[in-house]
Amino acid sequence: MTMNNRLRIGITILAIMVLGSFLLPFFNEVDPTKHGSYPKNLPAGSEHLLGTNSLGQDIFWWLVYAVRNSLILGIAVSLFTITLAGGVGLLAGYLGGIADRIIMTLTDTIIAIPVFPILIVLASLVRGQTSFLIVGGILVFFGWAWGARRVRSMALSLREREFINMAKFSGASTLDIVTKEVFPYVSAFMVVDFINAILWVINTEAALAVIGLSNIEIPTLGSIVYWALSYNAMFTGQYLWIIGPVVATVLLFLGLFLTSTGYNELYAKRRGQL
Repeated sequence: MTMNNRLRIGITILAIMVLGSFLLPFFNEVDPTKHGSYPKNLPAGSEHLLGTNSLGQDIFWWLVYAVRNSLILGIAVSLFTITLAGGVGLLAGYLGGIADRIIMTLTDTIIAIPVFPILIVLASLVRGQTSFLIVGGILVFFGWAWGARRVRSMALSLREREFINMAKFSGASTLDIVTKEVFPYVSAFMVVDFINAILWVINTEAALAVIGLSNIEIPTLGSIVYWALSYNAMFTGQYLWIIGPVVATVLLFLGLFLTSTGYNELYAKRRGQL
């Protein structure tokens, strides 16, 4: 079955942004975070595509590195998140009983915690100095629970199916049943959750960076906006300094959203639901 337009457009947008952000840095020899690399406040031109900012940095190259770092953080955290969510959800749904109740109690506890206020408190303790590893670990800790509950609900509906009973009677172990019989049915939903998790991670890190609570020295879509706001880019006429990352963020989110919904639609058609 061919791809639908949503999926095709989404993948195209993501491919352009991923390839551009990972390949273009090979053609740049200047550290985009270094202050005073170029004359300040230059307009956009052939030498500096988006001009330079009040720190003497090339806005275009900062933006390229920002997209790359945001994608790296989003993908890495989402891989850990979806792996943890899938493993916990599959085991809870398949095992049932007291194991399910214990796991779901822990899951519901994580869900009940107001995530963003907690992130603000934790980040404020190491204001602007926290590493990507710490930020990623915090996002993984708070990001897996919703996915686990969704996977668990699907595993619960599958555990009583005839093919599961046949696998039990044939002597298959719990691990074999979960990985070989149940997982293929929930894998497509986990792909959608993975894409949505990237959206959540990038959005959350950007929000923390904009208010100065992430590592603002590392180029990300949030940190570039933070510096633009700190130096009053809009009031000094440096519109591209803040418009650039906003447009890049919108395009990235649009690509992820279209890919997620397009893949979901394609999978539904394959399953005969549409």
